[in-house]
Amino acid sequence: MIPRVGLGFDVHPFSDDPSRPLVLGGEVLAGRGLEGHSDADAVAHAVADALLGAAGLGDIGTRFPAEDPACAGADSMRLLADVVGAVAAAHDIANVDVTVVLESPRLAPHREAMERRLAGVVGAPVSVKPKRAEGLGALGRSEGVACWAVALVVPRLA
Repeated sequence: MIPRVGLGFDVHPFSDDPSRPLVLGGEVLAGRGLEGHSDADAVAHAVADALLGAAGLGDIGTRFPAEDPACAGADSMRLLADVVGAVAAAHDIANVDVTVVLESPRLAPHREAMERRLAGVVGAPVSVKPKRAEGLGALGRSEGVACWAVALVVPRLA
């Protein structure tokens, strides 16, 4: 079977709500939380979109619409687990690679924990690469977080 690749992307601005936690890759980190309908975990969202794209199953916004009250405040790792279940019905997940761009907080100390948590849900190796925008643009001004993910899946014979 020919392997399939999917690309996921997500971006969220930082929230002005001081009670909103910052969740990335399933880890709760110190810092301002992100604005969003769910817990706004941009890493989990990008991974979900990459997996859905690789499997030809649409995108996260179609699967979990922002207008759906059931998704309000949702744990994005649970949403990712749902996506993994749908993808794994007909595909083996080979790996996922993630790049996260933000100025602060520094993700390097949390990278391994994020990789473990994501791999535990995905059922395959996940690599997380934190990057900074070096002061350029909205990301460089610490206005939010952007995340790209690439997933490789292999269709199973029916």
